[in-house]
Amino acid sequence: MRVVLDTNVLLSALISPYGTSDIIYRSWLTAKFELVTSVTQLDELRRASRYPKFKAILQPSRVGTMINNLQHAIILDQDHLIAPIELNDPNDTFLLSMAIAGMADYLVTGDRRAGLLQKENIGRTRVMTPAVFCEKITK
Repeated sequence: MRVVLDTNVLLSALISPYGTSDIIYRSWLTAKFELVTSVTQLDELRRASRYPKFKAILQPSRVGTMINNLQHAIILDQDHLIAPIELNDPNDTFLLSMAIAGMADYLVTGDRRAGLLQKENIGRTRVMTPAVFCEKITK
């Protein structure tokens, strides 16, 4: 099973240890699924972790550990990402491109504004919230 985790899910895992997003992240670390990411997403995670609202609550060492761990995921470079699909938030179109190019079974996001959750399916990829995905993998 291949999965794309929205950057907001990864940040949530760092913010709330033992929360739903952290359970998903730890499930990947224990090989319950393959994680698909990209150079674009790794850059976004680095950049977002430095935003003032996160800087006060995120420990740089935990962010660094996560980024190092993500180096063991399936990493797509820009050449593998197809033309973006239109969303309310154009900054999140790369997530759909990652899901398609990485042949992901699931795209997990908590962002209701971008329009990802409203899509429900993109090709073979099912789009769902962290809570729904967490329930699926912990059964």
